[in-house]
Amino acid sequence: MNEVQPIRSKKQIADMKSLLKKKGEKYYILFLIGINSGLRVSDCLTLKVSALKNKTHITIKEKKTGKTKRFLLHPNVRRELKDYIERYRLSDDSYLITSRKGKNQPITRVQAYRVLNECAAALGIESVGTHTMRKTFGYWYYKKTGNIEYLQYIFNHSSPGITLRYIGITQDRIDETLVDFWL
Repeated sequence: MNEVQPIRSKKQIADMKSLLKKKGEKYYILFLIGINSGLRVSDCLTLKVSALKNKTHITIKEKKTGKTKRFLLHPNVRRELKDYIERYRLSDDSYLITSRKGKNQPITRVQAYRVLNECAAALGIESVGTHTMRKTFGYWYYKKTGNIEYLQYIFNHSSPGITLRYIGITQDRIDETLVDFWL
């Protein structure tokens, strides 16, 4: 199994958003939440409307760690969520990303992977999976803030080194040092 990577180009992120929106607005919303929160896909898929509607922060209990996590929703994400919830008339007890199969069930991780991977392949973006959303958040958060300690805390990682490797910064830094290195 290949390791997935963050999306390191803002143009590719914009292209991915556009293509996902065409594929189905729920996939666009999933991607939007994933790249703007750093949540794992398992936590994104189980979000209910009541956890997001008219909220500035989301508080969840992470499936993997069992830890409570609280994070701020950017005003642009809140606006997109509000429009989406109203357009599809989702009730408070509805899952945000619903499957067509079964009554009020979220899509599966497999379906999320399929759609994300298919759209990425169509755009020529390599090494994409559901974890790409979380890694993309981490990559761009670190690029913007330079604060590895906060990111380590957000991701619940045990060391800054793990976080840097996770978001692919270590390899980026090594590559930068090798560009001009020649004997």
